[in-house]
Amino acid sequence: MNKKYFYITTTAPYVNADPHIGFALEIIQADAIARFKRQRGYDVVFGFGTDEHGQKIYQKALDQKIDPQTYCDEYALKFDSLKSLLNLSYDHFIRTTDDNHVKAAQEFWRICDKNGYIYKKNYKIKYCIGCELEKTDSELVGGRCPLHPNLQLETIEEENYFFKFSAFQKKLLDFYELNPGFVIPDFRFNEIKTFVKKGLEDFSISRLKSKMPWGVDVPGDAEHVIYVWFDALIFYISTLGWPGKNTEYDRYWPGIQVAGKDNLRQQTAIWQAMLMAAGLPNTKQVFIHGFITSDGQKMSKSLGNVINPFDLVKIYGIDAVRYYLLKEIPPADDGDFSHRRMKEIYDADLANELGNLVSRLTTIAATDNLTVDDTTIQQYNNSTIELFDSYQFTILLENIWKEIKELNKTVDDFAPWKKNPSERKDFLLQCFKTLKSIGFRLQPFLPTTAQKILNLTSGKIRKAPALFPRLSI
Repeated sequence: MNKKYFYITTTAPYVNADPHIGFALEIIQADAIARFKRQRGYDVVFGFGTDEHGQKIYQKALDQKIDPQTYCDEYALKFDSLKSLLNLSYDHFIRTTDDNHVKAAQEFWRICDKNGYIYKKNYKIKYCIGCELEKTDSELVGGRCPLHPNLQLETIEEENYFFKFSAFQKKLLDFYELNPGFVIPDFRFNEIKTFVKKGLEDFSISRLKSKMPWGVDVPGDAEHVIYVWFDALIFYISTLGWPGKNTEYDRYWPGIQVAGKDNLRQQTAIWQAMLMAAGLPNTKQVFIHGFITSDGQKMSKSLGNVINPFDLVKIYGIDAVRYYLLKEIPPADDGDFSHRRMKEIYDADLANELGNLVSRLTTIAATDNLTVDDTTIQQYNNSTIELFDSYQFTILLENIWKEIKELNKTVDDFAPWKKNPSERKDFLLQCFKTLKSIGFRLQPFLPTTAQKILNLTSGKIRKAPALFPRLSI
């Protein structure tokens, strides 16, 4: 039987700030898909990386009067600590300062240059340091970048290398036409199609080393470093060992990319054109998620409403945070976080519906010395597979909770506590069979809780400790 290979990756977050809830959403969504694919027998590679070059990082290091690499080392550790914090199953973590990535970025440059897609010229642009991107007048609101209105645009005038992005308008549109499911959701796909149809402009892919030395050296030109976006996007394949021979790249690429809506252009147009320029296969699919607000307001340091996932886990626990982000935040649109709603669904969905169900069933079964020998191999039905493949996390969890509520009602109606052990044995065995199915389907979303349920639903049943203890807040 041939192996089924699957590769999924998030974006590479900048290490200019602590991890925030928006990236926690992205990597938990990717984790749910990776876990689901493993359940279905796929050989999965799941990774992400940290983007460590560019003006923002260089400036932060200067402000703190430390070496840029030292600065990056400190923040990269914070991002890699998300693995234990959020119980993530990724197996690849790459930094764009890693030697293998630097070599891959330089080789990618050489190939694009050899293929005629890189040239040098003088230019003058308006530049948003927050986005690390050039901005045209039509993109500005009140003369500023709408994503970073607190940052003044810089004017850059110098000789740089350029990427012939303009050469890929028709190729990209043809690719989109041949791959109607390339971007999810559809409205984001339409957005990038509209952008490309308006025409593409070549963009700078280098910076003068004398002005901004923190980057990968341009091959054959010691006066320039590779522009941060051009460098960082290559991590999608450098983490798989490209351009080496007989590496994971040969088995796993192309893959699935998960990204925020502010990354739409870079992931679905720029990176795809770069792959075409290098003669490499395009990404299989890009899933775009939205932003998270805090109590209905955009998060900002000045408002003091930035949500740190480390703080959330301390209060609510890992699986409760995962549950909120996967169920309450629309998979492909903007959503809101509030402690009021977090506590509400913790109490109602997790502690009451699921926690109490497991507690009372295991309590009765343990009293009866019940043994469950259910060897049924769990499988996903086609509708669930389709929902996973279209990233419908909210609907998937709603369906599971519908079954949890139905089982709770069945228990209430039968009232096993009013029956003697012989009268309730068959009923309890059927309940544990359903509970095992629930645990199986919860594994991609709430892995720790799911494993506890699976452990409690086979063999001699013992009374379960509280899955979701009452909050002290």
